[in-house]
Amino acid sequence: MNALKPRLLISLLAILATSNGYAENGHDEHTGEAAVHLSTDQIKTAGIVTSALQLANAKREISAPGEIMLNAYATSQVVSRISAQVIGRHAKLGDTVVIGQPLITLSSVEMAQAQGELLVATREWDRVRKLGRKVVSGSRYIQVKVNNEQALAKVLAYGMSRQQIKIMLKGTRAELISGSFQLSAPQDGTVIQDDFILGERVEAGRMLFEISDEKLLWVNARLTAEQALDVQVGADAKILFRNRVLKGKVIQRHHSLDETTRTIGVRIEIANPNDLLHPGVFVGTKIMLNNMEKALSVPADAVLRSPDGDWMVFVEHEDNEFEPQEVEVIRTNNGVSVIEGIKAGARVVTKGAFFLQSELAKTGFEIHNH
Repeated sequence: MNALKPRLLISLLAILATSNGYAENGHDEHTGEAAVHLSTDQIKTAGIVTSALQLANAKREISAPGEIMLNAYATSQVVSRISAQVIGRHAKLGDTVVIGQPLITLSSVEMAQAQGELLVATREWDRVRKLGRKVVSGSRYIQVKVNNEQALAKVLAYGMSRQQIKIMLKGTRAELISGSFQLSAPQDGTVIQDDFILGERVEAGRMLFEISDEKLLWVNARLTAEQALDVQVGADAKILFRNRVLKGKVIQRHHSLDETTRTIGVRIEIANPNDLLHPGVFVGTKIMLNNMEKALSVPADAVLRSPDGDWMVFVEHEDNEFEPQEVEVIRTNNGVSVIEGIKAGARVVTKGAFFLQSELAKTGFEIHNH
């Protein structure tokens, strides 16, 4: 009689467990793992959807540090071509300028001499041209023409524009040989450097202004040699700056390894909305790789954290029975997670996983499906 008491107690506990609902949300009698059992109506109300996992092509991406740089193809420098003194400033750092806009006025003895030579050559050419070839010998006619063209080329080479020369030749003699001239903006853009002061004497080759159109910038991403092999020109890229993600495109890949960092540079072109980005700022980059790989993937919100902190998905082993299974998340891109640790063909919950997790939490069971 005493031996029957433990058996009777176990039977009573089993009946109580069934009446309290643990047969619906508890350990699965077939697998021994925590599981959630729902009726068809509950599944429909919760919006639970399952799909069979299939190996499919999945895009890959790599992450790398990057630095914002000027677009060198949209940048130009204004340089003094001869020794001269700065006598006027017409633009300053940060100004937006347009092509042909005067930036600086210089004065030079060399320019004054060149202007004088052009004046003499122009006057002589005008006279000879009016006389014509019938009056002036052919050799004289050609010589005067060449002298004028050379004098003009010299003034242009020193930095005067054709428009300035045209205005100068219409003035008085004193204005012609003043030696002053202006350098103008060679492109539309923003003044990002102006290294001079009024009255300063600058030597030939000295950069006075740097102008860049910052609507499109470059990001120089540093990749290992192995990573760079998988990156192709034209690949999509994302730039991570503060809390923003900006779209870019790979436009160039360096062909030499940096001896110091042992990395290869990949150049990404990116739009600069509202002048948000500036050269020298460090950013994160994600570059899409063109080569595909076969992988198992699910919507990112189908993967949840288990109570012990591991990733898990819910698998439908039998109709209306959902069991959590631990997986490894390889990466998550654009709302899709690539996972491992589960076999192809398994029916995974792709919608409504959070509801199942809530139901499972009510049972108090922990997941250890290793």
